[in-house]
Amino acid sequence: MSNSIKLLSLISLLFLAGQTPAIYAQEAAVEQADEIPAEDEIPADEEEQEETEATDTAGNMAGSAADMSKTAPAYPELLPVFKQFGEQAGLVKLMDVFMEKLLADQRMRPFFENSDQARVKKHLVEQFCVILGGPCTYSGRDMKSSHAALGIDRAHFNALVEDLQWAMDKQGIPFRAQNKLLAKLAPMHRQIETK
Repeated sequence: MSNSIKLLSLISLLFLAGQTPAIYAQEAAVEQADEIPAEDEIPADEEEQEETEATDTAGNMAGSAADMSKTAPAYPELLPVFKQFGEQAGLVKLMDVFMEKLLADQRMRPFFENSDQARVKKHLVEQFCVILGGPCTYSGRDMKSSHAALGIDRAHFNALVEDLQWAMDKQGIPFRAQNKLLAKLAPMHRQIETK
């Protein structure tokens, strides 16, 4: 498995770990209704997803737009949040800062130091852009197969989320905008944690 896949996996893990009870409580106090996903927004169980997803020999996800939406579902209502992130250019800057932090973090460095960092950042920009309602297309692999062999546990996930939150703070992204993104990424934890 390539290092870029490991990096993408850890970054996704970071987003999921950011959904701590304190964050939920803070966001709920601001606007609780925004944090409850509609029934059709909740990803399928792992077994169901395994049956419906296929990958080609290059490791890219094959299948319908519905298959892709499980990895990077679009939320057009989050377009104002996309703008708070600085649109696509802001996401690129965020990923540059985030990758630097991941490489500086001894807990995360082993997952990213030998990866194709440019590719990982590209896929994260695409994924976040799509989720936030931006005009992008996600070209990466599905979360389950990308993370299957990485041995990601809750501690790894939490460290990744800490680093992402640090990078978002450093970029001046409003706390509420951060939480809106993290809330949409949180259901992916079932496909990312393998331990």
